[in-house]
Amino acid sequence: MRPSSLESARAFLAARRIAVVGVSRNEKDFSRMVLRELARRGHEVVPVNPALGQAEGLRAFARVQDVAPPPDAALLMTPPARTEEVLRDCLAAGVRRVWLHRGAGAGAATPAALAFCAANGIEAVRDLCPFMALPGAGFPHRFHHFLRRGLARAAP
Repeated sequence: MRPSSLESARAFLAARRIAVVGVSRNEKDFSRMVLRELARRGHEVVPVNPALGQAEGLRAFARVQDVAPPPDAALLMTPPARTEEVLRDCLAAGVRRVWLHRGAGAGAATPAALAFCAANGIEAVRDLCPFMALPGAGFPHRFHHFLRRGLARAAP
């Protein structure tokens, strides 16, 4: 599977209102760092996690469908087993631009999730970390993107 282009990721980041699905209860978790950074850069971020009442001082929602007004895009930081359920929720909410986050593990993207996106006209960014695509990202994030791009080219 080839990583999404940096251009697609940056187009996603042009969205004003972004639901961050799978925000952790742990304030030191990577998902919280992403939420804070998107907010710092002027995005209206909406935490989504049924186990949270709030995150970073923002009201959290159980599902994307519960967010009003609906977000323009959704960043899924969910385990692969939950991705399709969240994609169905995004579709019901009218969200047609998603980012299937991938960190060190398997990430949110699965073949079934990507097929669901393709079948339902959902534009999906995958195999990238949001920090790789943010303008002005520091050296570690630019280097991470360089490594991923190189590995993708070497894959059959």
